[in-house]
Order: sequence, then C-alpha cells, then structure tokens
Amino acid sequence: MKKQKKIVLAYSGGLDTSIILKWLQENYDAEVIAYTADVGQEMDKKKIIKNAKKLGVKKIIIQDLKNIFVKDYVYPMIRGHALYEGVYLLGTSIARPLIAKDQIRVAKKFNAYAVSHGSTGKGNDQVRFELGYHYFGPKIKIIAPWRIWKLKSRTDLINYANKHGIPIPKDKKGAPPFSVDDNLFHTSTEGKVLENPKNSAPEFIFQRTTSPEKAPNKACFITINYKNGDPVGLNGKKLSPAKVLNKLNQLAGKNGIGRVDLVENRFIGIKSRGVYETPGGTLLLVAHRAIESVTLDKDTMHKKDEVMPRYAELIYNGYWYSKERFKLQKIVDLNRNKVNGSVKLKLYKGNITIQSRQTSSNAYSMKKVSFEENKTFNKSNVERFINFHKKKLR
Repeated sequence: MKKQKKIVLAYSGGLDTSIILKWLQENYDAEVIAYTADVGQEMDKKKIIKNAKKLGVKKIIIQDLKNIFVKDYVYPMIRGHALYEGVYLLGTSIARPLIAKDQIRVAKKFNAYAVSHGSTGKGNDQVRFELGYHYFGPKIKIIAPWRIWKLKSRTDLINYANKHGIPIPKDKKGAPPFSVDDNLFHTSTEGKVLENPKNSAPEFIFQRTTSPEKAPNKACFITINYKNGDPVGLNGKKLSPAKVLNKLNQLAGKNGIGRVDLVENRFIGIKSRGVYETPGGTLLLVAHRAIESVTLDKDTMHKKDEVMPRYAELIYNGYWYSKERFKLQKIVDLNRNKVNGSVKLKLYKGNITIQSRQTSSNAYSMKKVSFEENKTFNKSNVERFINFHKKKLR
C-alpha cells in the first residue's frame, strides 16, 4: 500500500487556517499535520485541538517557544534598537523566522514533503515564512493557498466556511473580525475601518493597552536588571526572558504605553495601515538605550545607530537568517559584555521617564563631567581640538 504524503500546516485554529486546512485536504492527496507555535499569543489550546480534530486531523502539535522567542529573537533585536521606518518595533516580523524554523523541524521529523502557511498574497509574512523555510529546508515544497486558490475575498472565505461547517468568529461588535496577529511581544490589528487612513482607530480594537486617559492616576515604577546587554530580572528578582516580557507587558499596558498607529511601506511594494501594541517592548527599547548610555563608548553607540535602519529593514523583509543580518548582529553586539547594571523607569499615562541608571562600568566618569575644577579633564586641549576641526570645513 502506498504511503500517504504529509503536509505540515502552520495552524492557529482560527478561521483562515481552518479553511486552508480543509482546502489542503480537498486539493492534495496528503495527510495534513496541524502545527501551532506558541510564541505567547492569546490562544485556546483545547479549541485548537477540537477544531483540528473536527476537520479530521490526526497529528496536532503545539510547541512552546516563548522563552526561545524572547531570548534568541526579541532580545537580539532589542540590542539593535530596531525600529522600522522610525516607529515599528517589528513584533510580527521577528516571530516569523522562529515559527518557520520550527515548522521545518516538524516537517523533517515526520518526513513531510511540504509545508503550508496562511499568509495572504499581499502581505509581508509570506516572504518571511518562505525565506525561513528555504533556509532550513530548501528541498521541502511550499504551498501558499492565498496565491493559488480561487477564494479571492473575505466574503469567499466566509461562504466556504459556511459550506463546510467551519465556525466563523465575531469581533466585539458582532461582525467578522479584524486581521489580528499577536505574540508575547506585540499585537497588530489591520483591516476593515483601519484600511482608510482618515479613520481613527476605534478604542475597542485595543487588546493589551489601556488608553492613556483611563490609565491609573498614580505613577508606577519598575527597575530592569541587565547582564551582558539583556534583561535578567526585574526589581532585583531574577526571571526567565518570557516572564520578564510578560510582566513588562502587564505594567506598560495598564499604564497606556506602547500604542502605534502606522502607515508602513510593505516589502512587496504597497502601503498598509496597522495599529500596533508593544507595551513591554517599548519599555525594553527605552531602558536598553539608557543602560548603554552609561556603559558603552561613543564610537560603539554611534556605529549601532548607523546600521540600525538597515538592520531593521532586514528583519522586516524576512532576512533574519541572511549573511548580512548575521554580520550586522556582530556590530550590534560589540562590547555587549560591558552592558551591565539596572535602569529604573517611571510609567505614567502613556509616558516613560528614566529615573536612574546604575552600573559598575567606568564608561561614565563623574569626575570628568563635574562642574567643579579637577585635573581629570585638560581643557587646554580643547582649543587645539577645535582648530583641527576648523580645517575640515575648508
């Protein structure tokens, strides 16, 4: 008897991937394995399993990747202070390479001939997934339903779901949902009323941040502890990477921090509007720059700022596993062993204020910056310094 082929589908349990699962079963003579990467998104594991089983799936894999996600993907990106187009903290972008890597691991484990994803034909994620698939499994076939099936719209999907008894979720207003992606680092919301940039984002779409107006009237304080450039704990208490980010998400979200409304330039050449919530990530970015300010020399810091736009663009475009990103990561991590200490932040109604920076590093010299007369800084050399730079003006 001929052995049935296998396809590993990146499966969320939601409407789109449930439709894709059924479509794969109808159009390919293969067993579909449902694979879910747990990168800290809001999800109901029982519901995922129930929905997959209802569609006849025998193998359902839910892989906990939260600590790996924060430690090996979010933290390196934060060390690079990556902001795409000066605003976007790359929450969706940074999760895709890890999901692709682990999905290929599962495909190899079960000897699957193909992998599949639910990214749309107009989005960036199809690129990010498929570059990751190619890096780790260049011989494994990629099936991208949105680029090949005849379902062309949201209405087509809903009709298909109704035909096959696939439940259709509703948003808080009782309508089909916005397009939402979330993980431990962020939540993005796109589509519907947000597609027109003249429309304000309705308050009900925000899932992990309180509006600054409704945030507590009392300020909140948090201290982030660093070792070798990465957070290792909060308020002196050692915590795992996932727990650090989870706690910061709660505190920042409660205090109205981390909202961004952005019209971005997608890699494939179109503009799109999205609303992003990255509460804990916003704190990490501010605090990391603060700890580096008292631990790193000027040349190292300025070099990092110089490469950051390209570094962020590579992540956005799906080039996490590229030689260029690896090369830039080495620049980003120059002298990270010196980045040790703590930063205290004040959180209040959407604002972040740095309260203090503490380190044993000698990069910052109180003697040299003091307004009191001292012998550690020779001011007589300044005139020669200025004269040298005058010559560069000619």
